[in-house]
Amino acid sequence: MIRVLIPYGTSEGHTARIAEYLADVIRHRGHEAYPVEIKRSDTLEPSGYDAVMVGASVHGGKHQRSVRNFVKKNRQALERLPSAFFSVSLAAQEDTEGARKEVERYLENFVQQTGWRPRMIRVFAGALLYTQYGFVTRWIMRKIAREKGSLDLDTSRDYEYTDWQGVKRFAEQFLQTLTSQEAAGLARAG
Repeated sequence: MIRVLIPYGTSEGHTARIAEYLADVIRHRGHEAYPVEIKRSDTLEPSGYDAVMVGASVHGGKHQRSVRNFVKKNRQALERLPSAFFSVSLAAQEDTEGARKEVERYLENFVQQTGWRPRMIRVFAGALLYTQYGFVTRWIMRKIAREKGSLDLDTSRDYEYTDWQGVKRFAEQFLQTLTSQEAAGLARAG
């Protein structure tokens, strides 16, 4: 049985939903998974786990500071363990060259700021959670959505863009690399 830590940063809770979904997929495959919001845990240690999947959402062009700090602090453990990173942003839902470059820039900045090069990286589209924003943020997010040509401008409701099957595939692919490594280790030991 593999023990997977899923530390994450979230602002409105959508990245937390993705982390929980990843954990559910991992548990359904007979392993243990522990999603933990980084800001709520001062003593989070990756070294007590077999693998780590770190998650963060993008706000104002950057991933959460708490996640960046966690990765910097635990970089050696993350490099030693099988690890992955998932990034959540609204830009990921746009199918344009500009949006792809924007997402790549977010990832490059994260790697540069933390010094960590995860073995697997996935990007998921997030959610436009108008009902959870304050007045100013709601106004700004609606303005950005309009400028990008989105029709999702009704601020009395939320819009979710996450490809949940893609999230499931990510968890399964990550587990597959772990079980392949485990099998290879057993074959070398035998």
